[in-house]
Amino acid sequence: MTVDGWFIAALVIGVLSTVTCVGAAILKKKPNDITLLAVAAVWLFTLVYLVASIVRVATGSTIAGATWEFWAYLVTAVCIPIAGFYWAMLERSFWSNYVLGAVGVTVVVMMARMAQIWYGSGAPAAAALHGLTTIGFGA
Repeated sequence: MTVDGWFIAALVIGVLSTVTCVGAAILKKKPNDITLLAVAAVWLFTLVYLVASIVRVATGSTIAGATWEFWAYLVTAVCIPIAGFYWAMLERSFWSNYVLGAVGVTVVVMMARMAQIWYGSGAPAAAALHGLTTIGFGA
């Protein structure tokens, strides 16, 4: 996998958000400004990445993998922090902080997959190079 600055930024923001939210949950704190702002930081990052990806494609950069898959991952990654926020607003218990903690790590995993798709180093592409299907070992 190619590690670029976008992935490193997502890793730092996502892990800090997850640690903050899970730490609050362990301390039995209800969702508060700190945990909600941690998730908001993840959401803001995904918005910036969305705009940057549009600019990169508009200026001639190409996605090596399946274009539809990259954009589907990106739109989903933008929606996940919003869903976590609404969950925390609807259920105001410390358990919601675990849900908020899952937001950061989920976005990091999705960013890793988006990097694989962007640079063409994903499992489906590697399997296609070797004549293998992604479901089984035979063609």
